[in-house]
Formats: sequence, C-alpha cells, structure tokens
Amino acid sequence: MTLKSLAYAVAVSAALASIDSQQAGAAQVLAVPQAAELTPRQLPATIVNFVSARERGWLVAEQAEIGAVDKNTPQSINLRFPASVHTPVLNIVPDQPWDLSKVGDFNLAFDVANLAPVATHFYVELFDAAGNSQSRELSVPKGYTGTVFFPLAGEKAAMDKGMWANPMPWPTDEMKMVWRSWHAELDLSKVTKIAFYTIGVLQDRALQVGNIQLRANPRAGADWTNKLVDRFGQAAKKDTPLKVSSEAELKALAERELQSLAQHTGPKDRSRFGGYKNGPKLEATGFFRTEKIDGKWWMVDPEGYLFFSHGPANVRMSNLTTLTGIDFRDPSVRVIHADEVTPEDSMGIVQVSDKVRESRYVINDTRHDMFEWLPSYDDPLADHYSYRRSTHKGPIPHGETYSFYRANLERRYGENAPESYVRKWEAVTLQRMHSWGFTSFGNWVDPAFYPNEKVPYFANGWIIGDYQTLSGDTNHWGLMPDFYDPVFAERARATIEVIARDVKASPWCIGVFIDNEKSWGEREGTVAERYGVILDALSKDAAESPAKLAFTERLKEKYGNVKALNRAWESQFESWDAFAADASLEHHSDARVADLSLLLEALGEQYFKVVHGTLQEYLPDHLYMGARMANWGMPDEIIKASVKYSDVLSFNIYEEGMQAHQWDFLEEIDLPVVIGEFHIGATTDSDNYHPGIVSAANQKDRARMYKAYMNSVLEKDYMVGAHWFQYVDEPVTGRAFDGENANIGFVTVTDIPYPEMVEAAKEITFDLYLKRYGK
Repeated sequence: MTLKSLAYAVAVSAALASIDSQQAGAAQVLAVPQAAELTPRQLPATIVNFVSARERGWLVAEQAEIGAVDKNTPQSINLRFPASVHTPVLNIVPDQPWDLSKVGDFNLAFDVANLAPVATHFYVELFDAAGNSQSRELSVPKGYTGTVFFPLAGEKAAMDKGMWANPMPWPTDEMKMVWRSWHAELDLSKVTKIAFYTIGVLQDRALQVGNIQLRANPRAGADWTNKLVDRFGQAAKKDTPLKVSSEAELKALAERELQSLAQHTGPKDRSRFGGYKNGPKLEATGFFRTEKIDGKWWMVDPEGYLFFSHGPANVRMSNLTTLTGIDFRDPSVRVIHADEVTPEDSMGIVQVSDKVRESRYVINDTRHDMFEWLPSYDDPLADHYSYRRSTHKGPIPHGETYSFYRANLERRYGENAPESYVRKWEAVTLQRMHSWGFTSFGNWVDPAFYPNEKVPYFANGWIIGDYQTLSGDTNHWGLMPDFYDPVFAERARATIEVIARDVKASPWCIGVFIDNEKSWGEREGTVAERYGVILDALSKDAAESPAKLAFTERLKEKYGNVKALNRAWESQFESWDAFAADASLEHHSDARVADLSLLLEALGEQYFKVVHGTLQEYLPDHLYMGARMANWGMPDEIIKASVKYSDVLSFNIYEEGMQAHQWDFLEEIDLPVVIGEFHIGATTDSDNYHPGIVSAANQKDRARMYKAYMNSVLEKDYMVGAHWFQYVDEPVTGRAFDGENANIGFVTVTDIPYPEMVEAAKEITFDLYLKRYGK
C-alpha cells in the first residue's frame, strides 16, 4: 500500500469510527403492514431508517464495511467498498418482504454523498421472493452530494422503447440510475432485499447513503421520447461539447483532423508489424506467435520483435443501425434460405427493394417519432437504410433500420465515386490507429481491413447453423449449440473455410476468434446456475440428443452398472435405457454435482476440439485465441478445457480493471491472456443515455479510468493484449439488434474522436513497450 492510499484508508476509517452509533433519531423503519397498505397518496414514504434497521438485523454486509449511524442523520449510513474484495455488498433485508404492488407509478430514491477521492460507480439491485432481480448502475462524481433515483413502475423501463436506457422522463437535477441487468419480471408484492455494491474497483470507495424512500413519479408528458435524435444522429435534447450543427462544420472538423494525423504519425519505436523495435530480436517465423521471456508472456511479431496487442474491437459499420419504427407488409424481406446465409445475414441485416418499400407502414409510433429527420427514399442519404430480419430484444421483432454514422461519413468524406467515403473512412481509421499508438485491431474488424498491411488484426467468425441446442439457466445471447452434433462440426468447418479464404494466410493476421460469450454457466452459484446446460442435456432422450448420448456413454464407462450410479447419485434409475431416456433429478448429491462438473468439462473439451482441430487444418500458422469468456460465464471447467487447445486465453472483463486477487489464478495456468473486451462510458457529456457496462462521471473521468484499467493489465506478466469495445458510439436510440445505446466509442456518431480518450490512449501506448519490457 502506498503512503497516499494508506493515508486515505486511515482518513476513511477515522471518519467512520467518529460517527456516533448510539443515537437513534426520530424516524423509524416503515413496518411491513404499513408498507403493504401504502397508496400513491401516501408517497413519499421512507422505507429504511438505518438505526432501526441495524437494531432489527436488516443490515447484512458481505465484505462491505458499515460505518456508524450519524445521530443527526439517522436515515443515513456510511459504506466502504474495499478494493481488496471483488464484489463487496451491503444487503438490506427486511423482516418480511415489502409489498410495493399497490403503490402505483413510483420510483425508489435515496440520498448519496461520494466520500471517495474519485468518482464511484456502484450498483443497486432489488430481489423478490422467487430470486428474480433487477439491477441499476450509476457513477456519482467526486464530491457529489444529492439524490439518486430509478423508476420501479410507471416510467417504462429498459427495452420498452427499444433502448438500454431512456432519457430523463421529467425535468430534474437529480441523477437517474440506468438498467444493468434483469433476469425476469420483478414481483413488487414480495421485494425481499435491496443490495448496494461495487464490482472490481481498483481503489477503495466510500459512500454515505440515506433517506431511502418511495416517491410518486411526476408526469413524464406525452412527448418525452419525441424527436430525441437530430439529422446527424446526435441527441437533439442534450448539449454536448462535440455536437455539430451543419455539414460545413462536419467537413471542416474532418479536414482539421486529417492535417493533425498527417503531422502526428505515432510512436517511433515500432517495427513494421507494430512490435518493439528497440527490444530484443527473437526468432522470426513469418507469423505471430507467443513466447515467455524472462518470466513474462509476450506475443512475438513475424519479424521476431516483442508485441503487445492493444486497440479497438468492432471496427466496422454493420451493427451501427437503429430501428426507425417502419416495417413492410411484403413478407419477402423476412425470408431467407439457410444455404444463402451471408455474414451480414447472420447479423440480420439486408437491403430493401423499391417494390418492398411500397408496402411500408409504421409498426411502432414511439420509435418512429424519436427522429427529427429521416431521409426520403429518393434522398442520396437513403442509401443508409437497411433491414433487420430479427432482433434479440426490444418491442420490434424486425423492421427498417438506418445508419446515421454511415450517413455522416458520406457527409464528411463523400465524393463523386460510389462509396468513396467508405474507402476514405478505412484510410482515416488506419491513420488514427498509428497516430494514437494502437498496435492492432481487436475482434470483429471489418474484413475490408484484412489486406491493409498496415495494422495487424484478428480474424473472427460465428458458428451458426441448424444444429441441436442446449439451454442453460440463463441464455445471454441464445441457446448453446450441442457440440456433439455432427452438424456443429460441419458448420464449424464452413465458417473456418470462409475465414481462411479471407485471411489468405496473411502474416498480418495475428490469430482467430471464434464465437463470443457463450452461456457456459456461472462460475459460482446454484447447481442450476453452474450446470444448467448439462442438466438440460440430461433431461433429453439420448436417441435424439447427441450430447445426452455422449454423456450416457461417459457415465457408463465410469460406473459400469446403473446400480453404482444410483448409489453415487442417490437415484433410482431402473436401467441405463431409463437413464438415457430421461435423467432429470431434483436432488443433487455431492457425487452427482461432481459428475455434472466432469460433463461440463467434457462439453467444453468437445467444443475446443472441434474448433481448434478445424483451425489447425485451415490456418495452422495463426494463433487460436480461445473462447472470449465473459466474467459471468467462465466456469473453471471450461477454463480447464480451453487450456488444452488454446494458444492464448481470452476473457471479456468489464470491470474497473484487473484486480490481482481476482485474476491472478491465471498465473498458475501459465498461458498468455488477452482481454477480448473492456470499456468505460459516461452520459453527462456525450449524446448517449447509457454509459455502458462500466460507468464514469464524464469524459475526463472516463479517460482516467481507461488509463487505470490499462495499467492494471500491463503490470501482469501473463497479459499479452487488451481490446477496447468499441470504435464507435452506439446509436442514441439503440442498436437495432438489442437496443444498446451506450457511450463506449473512441469516436462519436459523427466520427469525431473524443479528445480526452485520444490523449489518454497516447499516454498509455507511446510508453507501452518501455513500461512493460522495462528497457
């Protein structure tokens, strides 16, 4: 611990200790019968008084530190969230569940004072008796004191309007928390717990929280989501530092940036492939590889120089469209033959013919009214309309989309040649990569960049097809393929054949990512949460399910006869045939749980065996980058299976950074690791209404947090890369696929770079090799 952090810890400890915990104050905790009888007329109503809550045992801390209650503010409490803990939590658990179902249109509000020396990103999660939950998040600035709220009823919440986060529904100076996650509809008649917590902070946080109350929602007004977006795709009702007002201004900004890029071409210590020219010269194999040097993992570029991969992921335009609220009665636009699937079709995006447009109608008035301007179909900028065949979330199952980003590129760079602005965008993007010091593209770069021979890249592919599937407890992005199904292997081969054809064995391709964030199961939790896909497979008939057949054979080999299995599982299967038909069980003995773990590892190994084996056949000189596991879906069994087949492990870590105590188990695995995705966003001075998964107070704070994240990566010997998700901000009104509308880009919807982020990137990248290699 540094002197500075020690001094802060002492100061916080003294502050918490000095608060008198013996004085109760006048207000009392609202009793459960009273809460159940509340009506809208009785709001606002305080539901927690911390003196009484402590006395009644309502406060349950899970590694969060609870300070004493101030005698002058008995409805408040001081909380400390230590960085030495991954998820420190304060739970408020009433004697009986709160019944909030009769309150009507209301929000939950509380007062917050940020006692930490930096902005504090924290979460509030509500649980019901069935275990369903809904969570919200917010970053409160350094020194903030004020009221925070989020609607629980009335103001329709996440995805009701096709956006992750809606604008402020009524005028207020208070801060509104945005949705983070929800597992099911929350039963407001049985709210059993309110949790306050942080996730993966890099330095201690301290908040004063109090005056938790229910309040009636003010009237939002009929037009609060009307005309949210101007003709440039910017937030029409927000004033932001980078907002443009004319095509002439947009072109002038582009010219100014081009001049700057020509003058500032990036670090001078780089090899042709972006490696460390001033470092040791190792064996040059003509392709990227990995090697451990002096106890530290590195990538090595094709010429033999040390290489660290850092740059933006998702540098493409295929997922930057937003739904316009228009659909077409002509069904032909929604029909596609399985043999005709293209990469864009796999994203659900197609173009619409003039004939189909004649059947145009408004499918969703709320969506359609969000735009101040959309081009007529005979406008030159109408080229940026497209169609999404299916959506993942939201009120519109399919419909017309528009890309304001693409339209702005045409405004910035358009010339007479068709799509000349796209070629210019590609050239400017490559210039930015060098000027900002990035060494590579991350995952999901547009294949148009593959032959660029200026910036290394990772190829990528999705294995899609009509294979059989398995369902986990939670299916984040869809059902899990049955990897034992021969059709999965066929589709893997078809996918990798296309990748190999595009890559053409180029030395500029570092490696290959296949798929993303599969729902393997939780690393911790209930048996269902950890092993849901295995439980689903066991419930199937082996005559119809390849996975069930494989698992049955595996257990036969282990136990020999079904009696031995029954003894271990405490089950009563009459025969292996009965087991093969349906092996569902409610009871989970220790031996059964151990076998579920064994089978999950086997399922993972089958996946990696198929993918790795096919990649070796088609792209033997390129690195296989593992499974891009999210920190909500990286069971130990899958990590163990991936180690056997991956050249580099990949994790998407959406936290403040890599806490040593949380991630240094990777040292024992002793393989190089890449962060497949991370980001930080802010809403106060951007067009977007959602900050992304990790939140900052503003753009300056966002830059600070980016640097802290990268420093936490660079100091770890097993790390060989980190990729920021993503290059461009998401649409203000939500991307068509699932409504994400976060400030997570290095550039805005008008393709203007955030200056704070660019400067922060240069601070990291220009000294990247010197800092990590140390010479």
